[in-house]
Amino acid sequence: MASLSLKHIYKVYPNGTKAVNDFNMEIADKEFIVFVGPSGCGKSTMLRMIAGLEDISAGELSIGDVVVNDVEPKDRDIAMVFQNYALYPHMTVYENIAFGLRVRKMSNEEIHERVVQASEILGIKEYLDKKPKEMSGGQRQRVSLGRAIVRDPKVMLLDEPLSNLDAKLRTQMRAEILKLHAKLNTTFIYVTHDQVEAMTMGTRIVVMKSGFVQQIDTPKNLYRYPKNKFVAGFIGTPQMNFFEGTLKKSGEKVEVAFKYTDARMTLPYEYLRKARPKYFDGNSEVYIGIRAEDISLAPNVVAASPYKVKMIVSHVEDLGDESLVYGDINMNGDGYSESSTRIIVKTTLSHTYRPGDVCEVAFNVKKMHYFDKETEETIVPRIPDINEVECEVQDGTLEFCETSIKLPPALSIGNGSGTVLIPSDCIMFHGTIPAQIVDCEQVGDRYLVSVELKGRRLYAVSSEEKVPEPCLIGFDLKKITLSVGNEIVQPLEEMVRLDGRFEKKKETTECDVNGKLKKKKSINFYLNVCETLFPAPEHISQKLFSALSPREVFSSLFTFEFSPYDIEFTQEGIEGDVVSFCEYGTERFARVRIGENIVNVFTDKPVSGKVYLSPRFDRAGVVEAARGIKLV
Repeated sequence: MASLSLKHIYKVYPNGTKAVNDFNMEIADKEFIVFVGPSGCGKSTMLRMIAGLEDISAGELSIGDVVVNDVEPKDRDIAMVFQNYALYPHMTVYENIAFGLRVRKMSNEEIHERVVQASEILGIKEYLDKKPKEMSGGQRQRVSLGRAIVRDPKVMLLDEPLSNLDAKLRTQMRAEILKLHAKLNTTFIYVTHDQVEAMTMGTRIVVMKSGFVQQIDTPKNLYRYPKNKFVAGFIGTPQMNFFEGTLKKSGEKVEVAFKYTDARMTLPYEYLRKARPKYFDGNSEVYIGIRAEDISLAPNVVAASPYKVKMIVSHVEDLGDESLVYGDINMNGDGYSESSTRIIVKTTLSHTYRPGDVCEVAFNVKKMHYFDKETEETIVPRIPDINEVECEVQDGTLEFCETSIKLPPALSIGNGSGTVLIPSDCIMFHGTIPAQIVDCEQVGDRYLVSVELKGRRLYAVSSEEKVPEPCLIGFDLKKITLSVGNEIVQPLEEMVRLDGRFEKKKETTECDVNGKLKKKKSINFYLNVCETLFPAPEHISQKLFSALSPREVFSSLFTFEFSPYDIEFTQEGIEGDVVSFCEYGTERFARVRIGENIVNVFTDKPVSGKVYLSPRFDRAGVVEAARGIKLV
């Protein structure tokens, strides 16, 4: 049994195509993980890299505590089940299941014991003497599973194993695989393009598109809290309804206007409180999403609801105990083609709807979703990144929510009215400003803490469920953005980026051999950063050589990434000039010019003029500049 760690995994083909782009995930022991997405999204490629059937272009893959990037597939202690069964037609079921064990030169007694045990688990013991051609598709798939489980692997990989089966068999085999997972008590990673399989089988689901991970979450969270329009539309049957529209805030109400129609509805601001103010001007277009099951045709629900629109029915799909009623909220729409006014309603009513019928439908507005028109990211995230608050600056004092904060020199700005952007992760619970805790919600391994500051809701992030009482908050002023008039003060950059290359040098050193000095020749590796050589740490050398060919290692340009705290002022190193300082009260950062770039470096001692910098390479990130691949 084993956990898996996937850090900055890439798959880049020789023509430059990125099949998998910066995949990061920690998989716990005994989890059932499902990779899902449309064809060509990179899910099978990712599975094959875990199996060792595809080389990893960059990144680090660990099974248990062992990095397996260069470990042969047969030595990774994994088993894989393929879509096409991959059974030997001339062998019996027994021989097919036993084949891998014979290759490993196990004893006949142990092979027999394992084959019989696997066949009993899978319910195919009576078929052991048959050939694959004498069996149904579901039975063949069980044989394929049997061949995998007899190896007692740490990890089971399943690549669309049910796609060749009919609907009934697929449902049956889904249950069989879940039962198998419970019995084997090992880690399963399952690839499918079928979101129903993903939702019914996975403890967590990885949604992929075009090589990028869109969201990793539990089935319920993917359904309830999609991070973007793609995930919202991919998860759920039928697909979520999407309309184009605008939002206009007035007091504690928000008017939703649906584009291309006269449809309007007014919602409580509470449902959209996490959205940024820029979306409420009545001009910024958004996508409005709602699932078919969250729209009602029931007369009593419609009569009681203030949140309703008219639709013209185009056609109905009768599914037996429920129906999908298709239509359009534009009375001139056809309801057949996907458009920003088409609507699908799931109903259990026995009423017969005919093409051309006009009826009202009620929206469950608590379950509506909203996405940015350009980025297609949700504008109402579970954890908001930014709190946007109106403010005043007067003589170096920032005032917002009836709170005054003396601005440090780094945030010097003129007087006037403006806006302060406060990241949720810059609110601290060890400050001096009294606030009231309104709510605390667990989101993954973090807690979203809603606090009120003089009647204004702010969102903060905490690693602990219990926030100290009384609640006294503070702000990490390095992270805020302050805008007054035409002036903007940006947050301190959290990353210092320096370009460089990897080099080797033939060197001669003197060493003591039996009391005599002798010369010894060696090849040493260096990082040439801003024309300054530093000995290359072993872990960086290993990762570069494992990800790139030797020619690429020495010919590529790399970007080295550090935090401002991971660069030291020393007697020798990268030469620079101190041009100014960023003062944040108790913290001070020197702004150092290196060539044409200016970087921020933390300092707790006086520095000026020409200086020398030595980065902490043990904490560095390394990016191959040409392809944008993070290697370390």
